[in-house]
Parts: sequence; structure tokens; C-alpha cells
Amino acid sequence: MPETGNRKTGRPLKTLERVFSKAGSGSRTDARSWIGAGRVRVNGKVVLNPDHWVDLELDRITLDGKPLQAASKTYILLYKPKGYLTTFRDPGGRPTVYDLTAGVGTWLSPVGRLDLDTSGLLLMTNDTTFGEIVASPDHKVPKTYQIKAATLLGDEQIERLRQGVELSDGPTRPAVVRRLRDGAKRTHLEMTITEGRNRQVRRMIEAVGSKVQKLVRTAIGPIRIADLPIGEWRKLTGEEVAVLSGARPSTSSFDPSTSAGRRKGRSSCRAPKNPAAPRF
Repeated sequence: MPETGNRKTGRPLKTLERVFSKAGSGSRTDARSWIGAGRVRVNGKVVLNPDHWVDLELDRITLDGKPLQAASKTYILLYKPKGYLTTFRDPGGRPTVYDLTAGVGTWLSPVGRLDLDTSGLLLMTNDTTFGEIVASPDHKVPKTYQIKAATLLGDEQIERLRQGVELSDGPTRPAVVRRLRDGAKRTHLEMTITEGRNRQVRRMIEAVGSKVQKLVRTAIGPIRIADLPIGEWRKLTGEEVAVLSGARPSTSSFDPSTSAGRRKGRSSCRAPKNPAAPRF
């Protein structure tokens, strides 16, 4: 349900379930469970409707009698392995990224997603504003991947990826694409995009007549996996958070319009330099 506003004060209103996820207290599923169990009160009255509108500045919200307080902001980088879901629970019992981050000590939400068969850099946070900035295609935060294609790709196919390809949900933006090496039967690429559509990299490779055999996200903006072991996580530094949130500029620029080697004004298009990732 979209956010609305208090007509008298102009302040934004949020649904009760959303308040808990915004505060970093738990998932919206958790909040619905707490609300349905009668554990949540607004201004002293039990509210059982998770879509009840509240004004955070005027309304007093409690859980089990304790005032709701925003959790301290936490930001982590997880090296997600293949075979883990980017979701809280799986009805089929498959492992999720939450199995790897139980030691963080607070509720976190993934910033975007990586599908089951994709490994690599996944950011998680309880700062929803930060998450929306990084994940939104409007902010054009570059995401870099290393790809093992199922076939050898020619220069024409790679140039098509650079210029943007037509997908079922519309054309993609230009991308930075670098041929890493060719094997006997397969091409290894590095590709940087500024969108985050569902399975976008895989669909782009399919659009030029091949398939992805292995996919690793190695960087988001200037933030890289580096030597972090697979399955492990670390906290982002204050500087990393500031750069990704736009509070300070990145030391590397990204201009998709120059992805074929052109220059536009003073901007240049570069994928993050030497993002560390396993060779495959």
C-alpha cells in the first residue's frame, strides 16, 4: 500500500506493518503476525489491522507494551553463495541468506536480489532509504558482474550488449562490457549495468544468442567483494555508506553513454577496476 499524508499536518502516514519494517524491527510478515496476535497498540488501543494508518510523530506505537524504537542503522556486505535464496523463509526449506547473517543481531532486508543460481555481492540493511537509493534504477548505481557464457561470443554480440538489447520488458540501457578471455568453447565477460531488472544479465546474454553458465556479482558502485570468503559478511564502512547513498561522490565515474569507448564531456565510463572474484 502506498504512503499517504496527513491532510492537517502534511506529514507522511505509513501503514502499521510498514512502520515495523521501516524501523528495522522485523519483516512485514513478522509485523502482521504481531499485529494479528494483539501484541501491538496504537495510542494505548490494540490494533489488529496491519493496514491501519499511523502518524509517526503523533501516534504512540508499542509492541508488548514497549515503545517502538528505530534500530541503529546497520549495513553489511554478504558474499552470497550459489544455492541460497534472497528471501526470509522458503516453504521448500531451501537455505536463505538469513541463514548466513544470523549473527548480525538485527533485522536486515536485502538491497535488490540475486537469484538462486547467482553468487556474489549482496548488500543488506535496515536503512530502507539507503536500500531504495542503491536499488532504484533512477539513481543509476552501477552493478558489475563476471559471466561465463555457454558459447564463444563474437565482437558483434558484445557490441550489442554494450549498446543495449531488446528484452520483453523493453530495451536495456547501454552497458560496459569487457571480454576477459576466451576458452575453447566459452567466453568470459565482465559487464556493468545500471538497472536491476529480474534476471537481467541472463536475459541480455540470451538476447545475443547464448546462455549464462555462471554469474557472479563482483561490485556495486565502488564497493567490491575483494578477499571476503564466500558465505561470509562484513559491515560497510561509513565512507562506503556515504558514497553509495550519494552523500559524497565516488572516486570512479560511470557514464553509460560512453560504453562503446566514446567520451561525453568530462565523464568517462569505467567498470570498477579489478573487482576480485573467483576465476571460473
